[in-house]
Amino acid sequence: MISILIPTYNYNIFSLVENLYEQCEKANIVFEILVLDDASTDKKTSKENSKINLLDHCSFQILSENIGRSKIRNLLAEKAKFEWLLFLDADTFPSNPEFITKYLAAFSKEASVIFGGIEYPKNNSENSSLRYKYGTERESLPLAERIKNPYRSFITMGFAIKKEVFRKIKFNEKLAGYGYEDSAFAYELQKNSIALLHIDNPVIHLNLETNEDFIKKSELALRNLMNFYNSEEIDGETVKILKTYLKLKRLNLLFAVRQFFKISEKSILKNLNSPKPSLFFFDLYRLGYLCSLKPKDA
Repeated sequence: MISILIPTYNYNIFSLVENLYEQCEKANIVFEILVLDDASTDKKTSKENSKINLLDHCSFQILSENIGRSKIRNLLAEKAKFEWLLFLDADTFPSNPEFITKYLAAFSKEASVIFGGIEYPKNNSENSSLRYKYGTERESLPLAERIKNPYRSFITMGFAIKKEVFRKIKFNEKLAGYGYEDSAFAYELQKNSIALLHIDNPVIHLNLETNEDFIKKSELALRNLMNFYNSEEIDGETVKILKTYLKLKRLNLLFAVRQFFKISEKSILKNLNSPKPSLFFFDLYRLGYLCSLKPKDA
């Protein structure tokens, strides 16, 4: 028995739900697919998504107000009826027709949390070159690589968790904003000694931001990361860039990095917005931005 939980906002997910529905029916299992819309402003998309209610064991509901990424996931879990919860982001899609059965097979193993991995579509446009390169080289890791650092390579874009375990962890609703929710959630799993099983069963991440939007979201994520750290919701060892920042702070080198960032910001951004961006330059940009944050910015 499985509850598939999908939050959405201004995104058409009917084809995703239809695919999952067909896989569950084929597997002949007891299931439900719950979709919560976080008060979308695109009425046309919401109307298309309302067709989900025509499918058996599927539900689509629009919230009256926007409650954010963490609260909506927790609300979905509260509404779920079954023992296993499968969280999926709206802009993902199963990479194979056995996606559900592979997760079902993993449920029989001694694990409370299961992550199948992330893939990216082969066709990408130049204006999303940075997001594509970051995704394929930093997020789309093979199983053998993910197993080496199971908590660090965990992404909440698509994962399964036992409901009783999720009740203990949940997504932290005190932490608002975009970014590093994966790291904060994985930190709680590790802190509570909850086993994390990695399998080879990825979802495809379909919706790639433009270079400009991805850079802006990365800046927002870094501000969120500092909030996580300052409120002790994550430690200094969990995220590599935070670990580097803290080391620079101990060595009194933050000012030097800020000056370098101020001088080189425009040239780095030129590279990041090009058809062939460098992830080394992206790391420099993010580190420089992080070191330049003031307490009021975080």
